[in-house]
Amino acid sequence: MEWYEALALLLGTIIALMAIGMPVALAFLAANIVGAWVFMGGERGIVQLLNNGLGSLTSFALVPIPLFLLMGEIFFHTGLGGRMFNAIDKMLGRVPGRLSYVTVLGGTGFSTLSGSSMGSTALLGSLMVPEMTKRGYKKHMSIGPILGTGGLAIIIPPSALAVLLSTLAQIDVGALLIAGVVPGLILAAFYMATIWFMTWRDPSAAPAYVVEREPLVARLWSLFRDVVPMVGVMAVIVTMMINGIVTPSEAAAFGALGVLVLAALFRCLTWQAIKESVIGALRVTLMAYLIVFGSATFSQLLAFSGASRGLIAWATGFDLDPVMMLLVMFGVLLILGMFMEQISMMLLTVPIFFPLALSLGFDPIWFGLIMLLALEISFTTPPFGLLLFVMKGVAPPETTMRDIYMSALPFIGCSLVLVALLIALPQLALWLPGLG
Repeated sequence: MEWYEALALLLGTIIALMAIGMPVALAFLAANIVGAWVFMGGERGIVQLLNNGLGSLTSFALVPIPLFLLMGEIFFHTGLGGRMFNAIDKMLGRVPGRLSYVTVLGGTGFSTLSGSSMGSTALLGSLMVPEMTKRGYKKHMSIGPILGTGGLAIIIPPSALAVLLSTLAQIDVGALLIAGVVPGLILAAFYMATIWFMTWRDPSAAPAYVVEREPLVARLWSLFRDVVPMVGVMAVIVTMMINGIVTPSEAAAFGALGVLVLAALFRCLTWQAIKESVIGALRVTLMAYLIVFGSATFSQLLAFSGASRGLIAWATGFDLDPVMMLLVMFGVLLILGMFMEQISMMLLTVPIFFPLALSLGFDPIWFGLIMLLALEISFTTPPFGLLLFVMKGVAPPETTMRDIYMSALPFIGCSLVLVALLIALPQLALWLPGLG
């Protein structure tokens, strides 16, 4: 069977199963069973594939994920998240569409605290969408900013995916983490500009409502009390990682401990909050690991059938100049991101793409950030971006997948503009790491 026929069989199975309403993780698992039966020798192939999938869940690189999720859940259930969002809300006053701005600003801060896009999207979706819906915000004004800021967790440190990518590519972990700071802040600014444009074009998309105005001193005190300590936790754990004092897993543990200490100092740490945090982190972790299991085994099937090798060889086999080759690799990542999770994508493409990038004369840190941005965009790329399904799980029941797809598109556009800027001005990524 040719590689494109194998790819069509596997993708067609997933699309058909999702079309009849099967959840994405189960659709992946069912497609894996079909693929293993066809390509790996029937029943023995299925057993081998399941064993390989379980092995993917024991990767040490996945350890920080539940810890960062727990950190974010504690941040939410103890009320620290609400305090931070309220402080930012007070600072914005009566700005039109301010809840969307609050989502971007607070979500950017939370992304740095959680380090997990899925956890950040789940939290923001459950926290902000009901409030914005109650205020009459249109779906693209509530869902879009959340999908965008959820992806910021990939490039703003601490990022578990950045750590994993740097390990696989054998590049400096600290340099890649620092390189994501400036582009991440630029991307957040792009998101805010997009929100301004949407509210200017359609004021009814985010109806105004009466807000009690507080004195400037009170707003500044609220900012210092409720925002600075939370962001300080992120700064400390990133600094410890960069200086090699702790591993990413230890940093995640310290982050969870730091949020626990803050909750205790603010006298909002209760057994109920701890219980809900553990349950919430476990629920999202299980969902994430189930998708990782299905997608990891799917990527193994793609490799075993020759589909992934054929796709990458076809896309990179043209005689192109370096920038065009970069765009081809970027496009391959976007296509893979439609039906694979990001860890599998990295495991599949890093061994091929990084040697090619070095042969083309690209800076490895800069290219690593470009790859992370491709992963960030693929998180929200229709039809199978993981954040789209996380949002579907926490959005109001009447929200359709089409609503979510359309809400994501303007923010995908912002990320693509940032990629173009980084290609034109590589120093946006390399300036801050070069100071060390």
